[in-house]
Amino acid sequence: MAFALEPPERLARTLGETYGDRAAGWLAALPALAAEAVAEHRVTVERVVEPGGRSGLVLLVRRPDGAPATLKIVPPFAAPGLEQVALAHWKGRGAAELLGTGAGTLLLERLHPEMSLRSLPEAKSLLEAADTVRKLWVAPPAEHGFESVAERTARQAAAMRSAAAADGALAPLVTAALAARDELCASAGEAVLLHGAFRQGKVLAGDRAPWLAVGPEPVTGERAYDLARLARDRVEDLVAAAPGASSTRRRVRRLAESLDMDQERLRGWALFRAVESGTRALTLGRRQDAEVLLEYASWL
Repeated sequence: MAFALEPPERLARTLGETYGDRAAGWLAALPALAAEAVAEHRVTVERVVEPGGRSGLVLLVRRPDGAPATLKIVPPFAAPGLEQVALAHWKGRGAAELLGTGAGTLLLERLHPEMSLRSLPEAKSLLEAADTVRKLWVAPPAEHGFESVAERTARQAAAMRSAAAADGALAPLVTAALAARDELCASAGEAVLLHGAFRQGKVLAGDRAPWLAVGPEPVTGERAYDLARLARDRVEDLVAAAPGASSTRRRVRRLAESLDMDQERLRGWALFRAVESGTRALTLGRRQDAEVLLEYASWL
């Protein structure tokens, strides 16, 4: 019997923006899919996590022995198998532990979804984030199937060029971001397994460990790429602050120093990823988000 549930608004919006009609069909079938997943894992549902994730439905559940867990249901077009491989490879070190899998489902260690690193003061949150992400940077498993940073960003670069062609005002930032990307890819060093979407909101409080990462979009490449998204966390605060430009550059420097990383490589990836996100937001009609991201990028 299907659940009477509505997909969380953030999940429906994000999947719709990314996958279009495929997402609409999957979301319509989600109550039945959730019921099948619950039966497959033999769990009892406590509640849906709101606002939840952006790639799948997240349920707080109890296992047959009463132990708490989290059940994540992910559409096939969002590549749940790659997240599964990454989590299994980390074996709970720095990330939520993988307890079981099914058809498009991940049974995970229960964390505290209401408490992410964003609940901490900024300086403390960045320190905890750095300590968490360094644990994830390991050699990737053999035959892993993950994209490389070069492959992922090449796809994104094509969309950025199209956006700049449609809006000439974007051209200077897009040109600078693409030049940075080309130079970084040409000179990249050791490739490790990366979270791929690491930021404060992706690190939740746990019982087994104080902080653990969730929701990876795994990719292989240099460490600076993984820090680039973290560098712009709470970007609205940076943009609103009077010394926004100097605060932005200071944060990049501190993050690089905390992980013994080349500051210029982090700056370059932060620039590329901010411009990529900003141009994508414009394409989707989210102009306010785009303006904030592009202003941040202009300070790097």
